[in-house]
Amino acid sequence: MNASRKSVVACCQVAPKLGDLAYNRRMTERVIRSAALKGAQVVVLPELVQSGYLFHDLAEALALSESTDGPTVRLWEALARELDIVIVGGFCERLDECRVANSAALVDSQGLRALYRKTHLWDGENAIFTPGTASPPVVDTEYGRIGVMICYDLEFPEWVRIAALAGAQLLCAPVNWPDGPRPSIERPAEVVRVQANASVNRMFIAACDRHGLERGVNWVQGSVIVDPDGYPLVGPAGTAGEQILMATLNLVDARNKRISDNNHLHEDRRPELYSAGGLLA
Repeated sequence: MNASRKSVVACCQVAPKLGDLAYNRRMTERVIRSAALKGAQVVVLPELVQSGYLFHDLAEALALSESTDGPTVRLWEALARELDIVIVGGFCERLDECRVANSAALVDSQGLRALYRKTHLWDGENAIFTPGTASPPVVDTEYGRIGVMICYDLEFPEWVRIAALAGAQLLCAPVNWPDGPRPSIERPAEVVRVQANASVNRMFIAACDRHGLERGVNWVQGSVIVDPDGYPLVGPAGTAGEQILMATLNLVDARNKRISDNNHLHEDRRPELYSAGGLLA
């Protein structure tokens, strides 16, 4: 990536239809093309956008799952090549005849560059998905050094820090944030956590949420792109339904971890004290 070049990032907040794989593919193609036409170079889609989210059980998830060489990832690869963009999107990955993962693919003009399997499973996901065991991937792309994780992973500061220490300038996170009660004057806690993670790691984060009632569940609709100081550049989208949120990022800013003349976020760490044998024991 040219050091002086800025990257245009889009979060496509859409409403997948649970179980309608053909519709979901068409829908993702439509918004990917629309975002690229507006100038997006990195396009982020929601968690499990390929299938929908609220599976009744493992059998339903298996029936809707795809491998990495299935039609959805192949479509995203073709679009990334044609449009010369990076796409990060979530899908229900078939691991074998008995297991599925809540996964995200990062594709660019070279094809599938990274596959991430959600490591921290939320609530009912534990009965359906096999958790991932690998650290968040961080990939050098034409538009910057990009890391990937999924939804609940963002609530574990140690996990986000792994991507930051690996040099991620932009963390792309497909999410499905179920809506819940909160004080009327407050923004969703999920968005606040994204802002905090961006600030304490001095990196950009693009979290792409969904909308659309699914089996009685509504969503935060909190898609947001946050700068290394922790401030939203665009979003959260609120209850606006389908949205393509776009921001132009100078990803070089994420290389600067200095927050004062005498403080550096990485160099000030004292990991020898953070283990079970340290002061926090």
